[in-house]
Order: sequence, then structure tokens, then C-alpha cells
Amino acid sequence: MNESKRIFAVYGMNYNPLKMFFQTRKLIKGFIRLGHDVSTFNYDRALLEVSVFKSKTLSERLCKSRVDELLASQIRAYQPEIVYVSFAKALDADSITCMRHAAPGAIYVGGDEDPWPKLQRNRIDTAKELDILTATNDGRWLQDYREAGVPLCKFLPNACDPDIEHQYAVEEKWKNDLLWIGKLRHHADTSETFREDLVKELTRRKNCTIYGCCGQPSIGGMDCLYAISGARIGLSVNAYGPVNLCHSDRLIRYTACGTFVLAKRFTGADVLFKDGEHMKYFDEIGEFFELADWYLKHETDRKRIADAGMERAHKEFNCQRIAKYILDLVEKGSYSAPWAEFCS
Repeated sequence: MNESKRIFAVYGMNYNPLKMFFQTRKLIKGFIRLGHDVSTFNYDRALLEVSVFKSKTLSERLCKSRVDELLASQIRAYQPEIVYVSFAKALDADSITCMRHAAPGAIYVGGDEDPWPKLQRNRIDTAKELDILTATNDGRWLQDYREAGVPLCKFLPNACDPDIEHQYAVEEKWKNDLLWIGKLRHHADTSETFREDLVKELTRRKNCTIYGCCGQPSIGGMDCLYAISGARIGLSVNAYGPVNLCHSDRLIRYTACGTFVLAKRFTGADVLFKDGEHMKYFDEIGEFFELADWYLKHETDRKRIADAGMERAHKEFNCQRIAKYILDLVEKGSYSAPWAEFCS
């Protein structure tokens, strides 16, 4: 895809600084770096602007149609060739229908970064109205979309932005041995307890810093990147069991910011980052602490793997490359990547 395209990106995001470096922001940057024009529409902010109600429930119930009309008018004026949709909370199948009426010739692509799509409001029904759906897993959750009848469903990993997600020289206050950033459980399904059990065990260690749970404040923006840069070991663990290639953006952000990552093994993990070369994987809580203790005592090995992980993240998962994969899907229905042969 060499000709410049008009790409209309729809997402939902408030002004919470904790979520400043969200995935769609990175993809937009990638599209622009590739020479395409991008117009954006923040669905959540538009809903707040048109609503006179403080209640989010009332706003969605009574004002959503006005937002869809506003969205359609923007698309009609811009005449995009590609519409990229990130799943804003109130956006639904009717929203996609309005967009299609405004730009019937465009290709509609959606990106899902969440687990349990059937437990996310409107998610499956909305995706059914798209032409292409990408997800950060190639397991049972992507299969949910296929079974629902989404025309083309493909795995696509989370992106990093090497311009800002890299290792920083940080003050002493950011330096720590072990780091966890995140919640104990995922809001969609709290039945699995492995992550919660592990993080709670971390709180009993003096050399660990935790953000976002166990009574500790959340962290975002540049402070988040500084905290990762200052960590010798970053813990990455999903809130759910093995799902093929399923990973959160925590995994990519940790590696991109240069910390040594100890990650709970997930199915297909070595396809993204090789064990012992780019990061180390563990299966049990006791194994995590054994590995952490070993690498804290072997700085040369820790630093070698951390540096290799950062290099791979910046090369294989940068926002420009991931954006190019999306454009390849639009043009050819497939893309070529190191992990593609392992995907369904």
C-alpha cells in the first residue's frame, strides 16, 4: 500500500493521565509515519460534550444517537478509505451502521485489546459489523469473533512507541529491584487468582515496588516509564490462564523501557519473545521468586536479556510496523511477520 490513504480513527478515551499512552494513539502515529493522513474522533469526549446529564447512563441512553450523527457527519466530510475502530464503551453496532452510511466504500477495521469479549458490553455485536477484526490473542477469544461471523479475524500484538517508550536515566526514587504495575484482578472475570496470589506475596518483600493495587497509588504518564526504567525486574502476568499469544500491553511496555521481564508463561510466548534471550518465563509462584533472586545476583545476565528484549520490542513491535500490518490486512487480507505461521 504505497499511495497515501485517508484513515479515520475512532476511539474512546477520557483525560485520565494514567492512560495517556494508549494503543490507538500509537497506531495513529504509525499510520502518519507511513505517509497516511489520519483524522480522529474521541467518542467518549463527544458524548460528554453533547450531553447535559452528569450521569453516564443517562448520557448514553439519551444522547448517544446525537454522537453517532456527529460521527457520521465527520466521516461524510472526510471521505476516508479506511476506518479504524477502537471499542469505546458506548459505541455499538448502530454506530458502525451510521458510519457505513456516511462512507459505504471504506474498509472498517476494529482492534480489540481486551480478554473475554463476550463479557464486554456490545463487543461481539459491534465487531460483526466490521470487515476486519484484530485482537491481541489467537485463542478462544479471537475464535469467539470468528464464530460470530466477523469476516476476517487476525492476531495482532500490542505496539510500542520507541520514541517515548525506552529506557531513561532516572533519579534514585525510581530505582527498585522488583516492580508490579496493575490491578490484582481483571474486572471482566475474577475467577482466576494466580496473579492476585503472586502480587500479594510480592507485598511481603522489602525490595518490591507496587502501583495500582494493595493500597498503593496508580501511576501513569512519564512517571510510569520512569518507574519501569528504574526497575531491575518487572513482573508481567495476565489475569487469566493460557490463551494462545494473549498478552497485555504491560509486556511490551516493560520490554520497550528496558527492564528485565519475568513473565508468566502463556501459550505461544516464545514466538513473541524467546525464553532466556529476550525475557524469562515462569509457571509457578515459587519459580518466579527463585528466578528473581538468581537474576538479582547475576547482573550481567540480567542486563544482557533486558537489553535484548528492548531491542526486539523496538524492532518488531514498534508502532509503525504494527500499523503496516493493519494496512497489509486491508490490502491483502494477510500480513507477514515472525509469528504469522503460528497463527490460525
